[in-house]
This record gives sequence, structure tokens and C-alpha cells, in this order.
Amino acid sequence: MHLELFAVNVPVRPFALLFIGVFWTTAGSAAQADDAPKDPRADESSLRKNRPDTPTYYADVLPILQKRCQDCHHPGEVAPFSLLTYEQAKKRAHDLADVVEDHKMPPWPASTTTGGPFRDARILSKAEIETLTEWAEAGAPEGLASAGPPPRKFDDEWPLGKPDLVLKPDDAYTVGAEGRDEYRVFVISTGLKEGKWIRAVDYKPGNRRVVHHLLGAFDTRGAAKAKDLADPKPGYEVFGGFGVLPSGTLGGWAPGKTAHFEADSVGRYLPAGSDVLIQIHYHKSGKPESDQTAIGLYFARKPVDKLLRGAIVRPPTQSLFSRPQLIIPAGVANYETRGSFNLPYDAHLIGITPHMHLLGKDFLLTALRPDGSRLNLIKIDQWNFNWQLNYELEHPIALPKGTKIELLAHFDNSASNPNNPNSPPREVRWGEQTTDEMCIGFLQLTRDDEHLHNQAPARFLRPAAKLDRVN
Repeated sequence: MHLELFAVNVPVRPFALLFIGVFWTTAGSAAQADDAPKDPRADESSLRKNRPDTPTYYADVLPILQKRCQDCHHPGEVAPFSLLTYEQAKKRAHDLADVVEDHKMPPWPASTTTGGPFRDARILSKAEIETLTEWAEAGAPEGLASAGPPPRKFDDEWPLGKPDLVLKPDDAYTVGAEGRDEYRVFVISTGLKEGKWIRAVDYKPGNRRVVHHLLGAFDTRGAAKAKDLADPKPGYEVFGGFGVLPSGTLGGWAPGKTAHFEADSVGRYLPAGSDVLIQIHYHKSGKPESDQTAIGLYFARKPVDKLLRGAIVRPPTQSLFSRPQLIIPAGVANYETRGSFNLPYDAHLIGITPHMHLLGKDFLLTALRPDGSRLNLIKIDQWNFNWQLNYELEHPIALPKGTKIELLAHFDNSASNPNNPNSPPREVRWGEQTTDEMCIGFLQLTRDDEHLHNQAPARFLRPAAKLDRVN
């Protein structure tokens, strides 16, 4: 199953610790550098490498790197260096140990003890962390190549097989060599003469050196196409979301994300005549690059009974179309905001995507069931704007009608926050610009009492202007 990656356009600042797979590289570096200086700690630990129980690269470390790191760290990906060979890993042995011990890599902002569990979690086990640490302390012994697994193969084929419909922008987009990260939406006509149920969505980045991550949606109103026509370049620039309110979502992609088929009775619905939207976060590589990312759609083979639908929880509003009441005073280091809504039907929660901007500090979603029981859904202790991930639950969570979904989050609008875009700090309100803020929990769920019998969902039979917060 897919979930959306809600990303927004912002200059990449020094506060961003890392981007995809980068451990210690400044933004914009593209080289697959393998000339790291010798770490002095290697000499101090060299005596440990002859211990009989010492981990070796081929037998113990390589399997971890293949499973946890190489999705990003191989040639052609957005990471600035590879981790495919012994020499490459040895030069960075102590840095690897440091970042995994600090849980900075692999990137996975969500708590591993509160909420979830989530599918495709990029989490190292305690044993894996200890292996990398002990290997570095022992001087990074190589071991026998015969003890290691065969090299991983990376290809650009569609893992789920050939899609029923492949769409991509008419023209490639040129990404500049340097400067701020870009967030751009590309609008693609589906050409569909009738609505289609979608059982899976996958993406093929056109240039992984610059595609940080992306998300997909569709528009039935023509609003995105109008913005595209007003921009002389392919697509149009955004900061928050898609710049328009999408008619529905179509998943997303990030390195390491695996595409899945939905359950036979669950699907997304793509109406006839709709436009597909692909919002891409580009990270500059240090030289001009070209990208033409494609989306692959897999049509349902069996009748669909339930729509994979969306809901949101956010700070309170005066009305459905008014902005949430979020006003963060200047200088406040721990401003708190809350939000909630009650589920109007029995449902099963499929996944969650938290969204905040640069002042975000932490994020918590909980479910208070009608029987008084409380369940933590997701917790992020240290918000990282550059890692706004989609979190798909390993198993759907049953939420009875009347369950109250509660949001609790904090912002740091102080001068000591290196992420703060304003110097000196100023009052910040809800909005989509770099200097504005947001706080949303996007939910994906199915409705228990829904039985569509492969018919188009009612929401697509209503006038296009009618929108729902929970539908």
C-alpha cells in the first residue's frame, strides 16, 4: 500500500543535518567521493581486529549495508558517495558507527517505541548497531570475500511488473547546478475516458541524483493545469503541498520505499479526464541535471469494495474553508498547539503522514476510543523538515465510530533555533510560504460499512467544488 509524502518547498539551509543517505556532506555536493581522510581512531583500535569474535566486513558488515544503506548509497542515487565496496566502507567506518549509534542514520524520524509499528521501517536493530560499532573499533577488518553475500543488483525496472498506464511530463525539467532545493509540481493528463480503480501506484525517478522524494495526487477541477500554463517552465513551483487542493492522492516515493498492491477489495479511484500531479523535491547536485520522472498505475483486477480515503487532523478552524488558528509568538521556544476530530464511522487506519514546516519541534497523534482506551499512533520527538515521510502501518488499526484523533505538537520560534527562517524571530501564522507554518496529520483509512461493488465513489459524483474534510 502507498502513502503520501507531504513535502513543501524551502531553501535547504545549514540546519538540515542530512539529505537522502548523506552522513556528513554539505548540500549540493554530487561527487561519489571516496577520498575521506584517515580517521585517527583507526590506529587506536587496530589491536582489536585479531579477536576471534570480531566482526568482519564481508561476513557481518556488508549484509547490513546492503539491507539498510545501499538503496541510497550506490552510483546514480542522490547520496554523494557509495557504500558498495570494502574500501568505501572502511574509510568511513567510524562515521558509520557514530551516525547509527546516534540514530541519525538510516533516516527514520518516527519513534520506534511509541506508535506504529510501520511497514518498511528504516531501523537498525541493536545487534546491527553493535556490529558496526565493534567493526569500526577493531580497525574495520576485511575478512574473507567468500563469507559475504553476492553484490546487490540495481535496475530501473518496475518491481511490480509492467504498469497498465505509465505517465510522465511531456518535457524534461532542467535542475540548476546550485542553490536552494526546488519543489515542483508536474501536471499530466491521464487521457482516461472512464474512471479506473487503482490497486497499486509506483514511480520511476528520471534522475535519482537530484530527486530527493516525491508525492502524487490527481486533480479533476483543472486548477493545477491552470497553474502549469501560467508558469513558462515545465510544471509549476510550490512550497506547500500541491499549491491546489487535490481531488485525491496517489502515493509517493523515497529511496528505499517499496511499492505494494492494495488488498483485493481496497483501491484508489482515478476519475475520467483527471490530471495526475507529481510533486518532486529536487536537491541540487553541483551540476545541471535533467529529470523526467514517470508514474506507473496498476488497475484493479478484481471488484473494489472500499475506497482508500483520506482524513486530516489539524488545529481548530472557524469554518471548513478558514485557516486553522495557529499563531506562534516570536521568541517562544516551545509553543504548543492541539487539534482533534471525531471519526463519523467505524474505520481501519492504514497510514499516517505528519506535516509541519521549519519551526516544527515534535509531533504526536493519539486515538481515544469510545471505551476510554487510548492508543498512540505516531510520535516524532525531533521534527526534521527534510524528512517528512509517509508511515504505513504493518497492520490496519480498527477505530470505532466516535474515536477522537488528537494532535499535540510544539514549535520553536526562538532565535536559538537554527531552522528559524526569520532573524530576528517574528510572529508566525498558518500559511504555505517559507516563513509560515502548518501542522497537519494526514490519515489514510477505509470505512468499515462501505460496500461500493466496484462503483465510482459518491464523492466523485458530486459537483467538483464540494470538498470534505473527512470523506
